[in-house]
Amino acid sequence: MMEGVTVRVGLLGLLLACVTTAMANKNRDWDIYSFHINSTVTSRYATTIITSRVANRMDQSQEIEFHVKIPKMAFISKFKMTIEGQTYDGVVKQKEEAQQQYTQAVSRGQSAGIVSSVGRTLEEFKTSVTVAALSKVTFELTYEELLKRRLGKYELLIHARPMQPVADFKIDVYINERPGVNFLEIKGGLSTKELANAITKTHASSEAWVHFYPSKEQQSQCDSCGEQGLNGDLVIVYDVHRNTSMGELKESKGYFVHHFAPSDLPRIPKNVVFIIDRSGSMHGRKMKQTRQALLKILVDLVEDDHFGLITFDYTVSAWKNELLPANQENLEAAKSFARHIQDRGATDINAAVLEGTAMLNRNPREGSASLLILLTDGDPTTGETNLEKIHKNVKEAIGKKFPLYCLGFGMDVNFEFLEKMALENSGVGRRIYEDSDAALQLQGFYEEVATPLLTDVQMVYVGGANLTQTNFSQYYNGSEIVVSGQITDNNIETFTAEVIAISKSNRVMYSETISTDEPIEARPDSHIQRLWAYLTVKQLLDKEVQSSGKVKEKVKKEALDLCLKYGFVTPLTSMVVTKPQGEASQVAHKPKEGEKPSGSRQDFSGSGFQFMSGEAGYPGLLFDAVEDSYSAYIMVSSPLRLLLPAEDQALPLCYDIPVALSLRLLKDPNNELSMNGQLGQSASAGYQKIVIHYKNNQHIELDTTVITFNNGQDATYFSWSLKINHKTDSVSLILRDKEVDITIGLTRIIIMLYERNGISFLWPVLRQRPTGGNIMGIVARPPVAYEEVQGTTMKLKIQDKEVEVSRDSAVDLSVRSAPTVACWLLPLQSALQGELADFTVTQL
Repeated sequence: MMEGVTVRVGLLGLLLACVTTAMANKNRDWDIYSFHINSTVTSRYATTIITSRVANRMDQSQEIEFHVKIPKMAFISKFKMTIEGQTYDGVVKQKEEAQQQYTQAVSRGQSAGIVSSVGRTLEEFKTSVTVAALSKVTFELTYEELLKRRLGKYELLIHARPMQPVADFKIDVYINERPGVNFLEIKGGLSTKELANAITKTHASSEAWVHFYPSKEQQSQCDSCGEQGLNGDLVIVYDVHRNTSMGELKESKGYFVHHFAPSDLPRIPKNVVFIIDRSGSMHGRKMKQTRQALLKILVDLVEDDHFGLITFDYTVSAWKNELLPANQENLEAAKSFARHIQDRGATDINAAVLEGTAMLNRNPREGSASLLILLTDGDPTTGETNLEKIHKNVKEAIGKKFPLYCLGFGMDVNFEFLEKMALENSGVGRRIYEDSDAALQLQGFYEEVATPLLTDVQMVYVGGANLTQTNFSQYYNGSEIVVSGQITDNNIETFTAEVIAISKSNRVMYSETISTDEPIEARPDSHIQRLWAYLTVKQLLDKEVQSSGKVKEKVKKEALDLCLKYGFVTPLTSMVVTKPQGEASQVAHKPKEGEKPSGSRQDFSGSGFQFMSGEAGYPGLLFDAVEDSYSAYIMVSSPLRLLLPAEDQALPLCYDIPVALSLRLLKDPNNELSMNGQLGQSASAGYQKIVIHYKNNQHIELDTTVITFNNGQDATYFSWSLKINHKTDSVSLILRDKEVDITIGLTRIIIMLYERNGISFLWPVLRQRPTGGNIMGIVARPPVAYEEVQGTTMKLKIQDKEVEVSRDSAVDLSVRSAPTVACWLLPLQSALQGELADFTVTQL
């Protein structure tokens, strides 16, 4: 086997190049000599091709990794590598079939390419290949997405961070919209100051061009640049002319797309009920940001709107029992109420949503549009806690009369539960990220639904077949309805499109046929078929979330068949990346929202740690990797890596702690509450046993087989396979889906049972921290405030002390999907702000 030095070159948003050996980085024995991104947008459907050409300058082989971040809403549709004139193509296969190939490779210690979620709007694809001495490789990735209109504009986002200046660096965007481009703007960090001169934009009638050609010097001199080149966003913002109320209807090769977005309509007064979670887990910044957003949203209500406010924890409280008009007096009173919303108690989502539904049903108004907006950060923990029953109750109560929008705050929330509840009731689920701009995220969502223009919208296509969604409960100003389908027998003569809807109290109708003046051969819109396939797959995936049993399997098969036909990498498919003979194929998976793909390998540039899963490793733990050659790895077990939240910072902290310890997880002397845990004998064992003590006589003991609750007189035993809602005067214990939710007073603890690769372990999460002083423990550490200190080595200033750190990654097991997150790795003592002995116990 050929020996080699490992160098990884990747693409972030477009390309990220990073070297894992200091010598290679110093001497630049590799070179990205050409880096092009070409994006073509027609009828709001964007096809982007990323091409990176890399040269191996060394006299020995190197393994080069291609690493690209793409929009979450996009589907990868093509990937290929060209080496010495030979092209190796990626092939899309059913996920289970591709997984078999992956498992075989991982069992031999070989790597696998992945697509994984990396933030709010991006997910990453990566693969690698060995390049011979003094040879070159060309990577080419294609992905497709339908741009969504929000607040009257479309946005195409490009994030560039090459990690070295590139001599031939180009970003080209071409927009072709038949109605005409109304306006064109360039935003983002790469469009300011020194780099503004590198951008040219033109638009004439129906076409627009954007070119970004920064020189090598410019790539090193801008505010967000440095020796490692560009680092920032380029955002192309535009909208189209809307010449008719019917919108734009286009046809090509037997397929059509209809973009419907009228704006010349009177706004419809709305009835809106805000349902706000005030449970204990909303404590701190979440509650503060929710209050800030609600205050600004109330200001934006119009006087002919009617509104209601409901807050909930283990009880449901309505500000007023009826909807009130949004006049000045009522708004001032509502703002006063909002300022005093305080977090407390458990979470009764079922009762809260049903009360909001009842409030809207009690206050019908002709010529108005009703909607519910739910904001929560957790699972239901009191009242009705069976998720299926909650879905059933809410669906029956709403009865398709108005939409329900579910906003999930943070990464701990059960997003699948919220998304399904929203989709079943004509709404959408949206994650609100727990960052400094969370209040703006909440306001931004409200602005999208603030101005209803139509209700009960029906899109009718005579002579159409295999249509995407055609019925919409409401249409909002600044948004757009898109419908696509096939034209029966490709007969344009008999094809007619109609829109029937309600505007205030009036029924409106629009109608249009497709013009045959322009010959089909002259139309450049052959992409419409792929737009139809993309939109159909997206909607089938949503339908699968709502379905069960045979219906779910039928929907899944229909979506899978389309994915395989059009080559889309989706949660149902994977891309097998073929490689030169002698190297293993790699498999790329696309995750669902908040999910880390199972069976993946995560490499962390700039450190000696690598994350392995599948048969060769264990999700959630880190291993020290020693590279023996370009395709074999020797794995050495290392300590357990823990995450520590940061205060008002994007990156959390992380640290390594030895295994086989008995740890003090929580100690609250004020409420006579403590929790201790026993780690296993190896890094892959997690916690094997956890014991919670309350007062002098109540104890909850958990291991990987049974949960024991002792109230001082009797012991009750629960199997992890059961669904339990057990309550006493002071303790609530809810068990479902191998997750136990324990509330003691104002403290809430989640303990999850993980079973992976034949190993079972427990993982505790403190969802609601007890109040008061003298609280300590591994899981009880409050968010840490730090400042970055720039210098020759990276340092953080924590409590007036500078600590040397390195940027690394860890797996967040507090979230069931176990996402990998970036973090600042710091020494154990600095993380604990004390000695390890202070956090160990002699007995549980």
